[in-house]
This record gives sequence, C-alpha cells and structure tokens, in this order.
Amino acid sequence: MAAKSARSGPAQAAAERPSGSSEPLSEAYDVALLDLDGVVYLGGAPIPGAARALGEATRGGMRLAFVTNNASRSPAAIAGQLTGMGVPATAADVVTSAQAAAHLIADRLPAGAPVLVVGGIGLRIALRDRGLRPVSTAAQRPAAVVQGYAPDIGYSLLAEAALAVRAGAWYVASNADATLPTPRGPQPGNGALVQVIVTATGQQPVIAGKPEPPLHAEAVARTGARRPLVVGDRLDTDIEGAVRGGADSLLVLTGVTGPADVVLAPPQQRPTYLAPDLAGLLEPHPEVREADGQFRCGGWSARAGAEVAGELELTGTGAPIDGLRALCAAAWSVTGLTAQTVAPAVGKLRLGS
Repeated sequence: MAAKSARSGPAQAAAERPSGSSEPLSEAYDVALLDLDGVVYLGGAPIPGAARALGEATRGGMRLAFVTNNASRSPAAIAGQLTGMGVPATAADVVTSAQAAAHLIADRLPAGAPVLVVGGIGLRIALRDRGLRPVSTAAQRPAAVVQGYAPDIGYSLLAEAALAVRAGAWYVASNADATLPTPRGPQPGNGALVQVIVTATGQQPVIAGKPEPPLHAEAVARTGARRPLVVGDRLDTDIEGAVRGGADSLLVLTGVTGPADVVLAPPQQRPTYLAPDLAGLLEPHPEVREADGQFRCGGWSARAGAEVAGELELTGTGAPIDGLRALCAAAWSVTGLTAQTVAPAVGKLRLGS
C-alpha cells in the first residue's frame, strides 16, 4: 500500500511541502535506498540509533539497499563494515557509483577495453565485473578514463589521466561531490579532484553518481524496487537524485544538511519527508495543513512574510521536527528568502546548524 500522504499522486517533480504518511515509512515503501556517510555512519563511526532503526525496518518487511557515491571500496568491504556496526547487509545490498560508472562504460565500449582508473579498488572490481580491463597509464591507450575518490590519489596518476583524456579517452567520473562529511568537518571529495583533470584538459566528465540518473537506475534495477524511498543527508545529491528519478525521499539531519538548508532548498532539492535520524523510517509522519497562508504541523504554526516581506514567523511548541516541517511548507510557498531572514525562525527549533 502506498504512503497516505499530503500529495495527491506518486512522486512529483518537486515537493510543495513536506508530506504526511498515516503509516510508518517502513510499511509504506518496499525498499529504502540509503546513503551511507552522514546517514548510517559519519566518518566511519556509527550514528547512534541507526543500526537499531534499520534492524526494526527490516523486521517490519522493508528491504534495505545502501547506495553510495563513494567508489573507493568494494561492496563486500562496505557490507563488512556495516555488519560490524550491527547493520544487516551483504555485498548484494550495496550499490556504488563505481558500479554505475562501470555500467555506463560497458554499454559504450567492447568487452576487454582498457580503462584508466583514477581511484580505489572499488572501481577496478566494478570494471572487471563488467568485462573491462583496468589500466594505470596513458601509454596503455585507454578508451576511457574513470575517476572516483580514493584517499591516496597522487599527482602522477592525475597526470596520466589528463594525458589520456587529451588523447581522446572518454572521461567518466563516479560522482561530483565537492566534499565528504567527516567528524572534523567537510573535506575535499571526488568533485574537487575532478577539477584537476577538467582544468588541465578542458573536458567535463560524464557523471554516474547522485544526483545524476545512472546510480539511481542501477539501484532500482539491482533491488527490483517498486516503491523505493531514497534516504539521505544531502540535498544536492541524495534528494535531487530522488527528484530526478521520480522517487520519494526522506532527509535525515545527521550529516551535511542543516535545518536552514532545507528551509531554503530550491524546488529540485526538496525532500518528501523530514526526520532527525533513521528512526523516521519507523514512524508515521504528520501532515502539514495550510489555511490562509498559515502552515501548521503538530503544535507549530509558520507563516511567510506576515509582518515583514522575506521573513518567516514561527510560533508554538512541540517536537522540533514538526516545527521544521511547518517552516519548510511556509518557506517553499514563497520566494526571496535568505539565510539571514530565516535564521531567527529556525533558531527557535534548536535543531542545530
């Protein structure tokens, strides 16, 4: 049974307001397509409560797939890490941007074609699984270059990749995330390293990972999902990828995105549902109701520009996440808001940055 939400039909191009569901999301959707870093763990450390929430979701009948833009490791290695955290996972449950990139390349090149790899073992395994031959130098005449994040990428490999792209190799990147979330704060991601090749060659890569469609399509195909729910912490990858793929989404606030970010989200990055963490999979979601420009959820009421144009007003008490739902609905109904004008209302929720 589909989610009984505030929206009148299936996933739409962009949410007008956060949706409600009269049943837990784990019962309304058949597969959760979960991001990893910032959702299940943060910089390798498990997020409190994540394993318990995912275990309960599976016991309730929801299947889990872990969909990551990180192409550095193999699905087996990622599944092993998750199992060590108490999260039920096998290699078959993990879908990576490396697999999506390898699929793209295999659809274009013949079996056995050489592909220069700028990245980790995950990319090499994915290429071999698709019948392609990983190489490391431009002298091996690669037909394509594929680039993904790895912490030990050095200048010499980037130089080989630039030479190959200049010589005509097709350029593919696993993802374009500018940063990676870590306990110390955001650090350079694959998108930052991609700019080295772009600057040196003038060539833009084809992107396989979120928010581009290939990784979402790969995840749906591998899981056979009929009613997937994308779960993530980033608006510009997870949520935008869900919007592009026509899927509903749940934004959790355990990673990159803060409350002010989602209040200011552009239409193509607005999630269907909001929750502080993965426990949001196990709960019904209250509907945001509107009357005369006033948006109410739980014990909160929000209005845009009632007194001063370009500002948000928030009154009430109750669960802070309900207040955020009401604020998002009010903010998404108007234009012209800024970080400065929404800050006072968001600050009343004390949900962090």
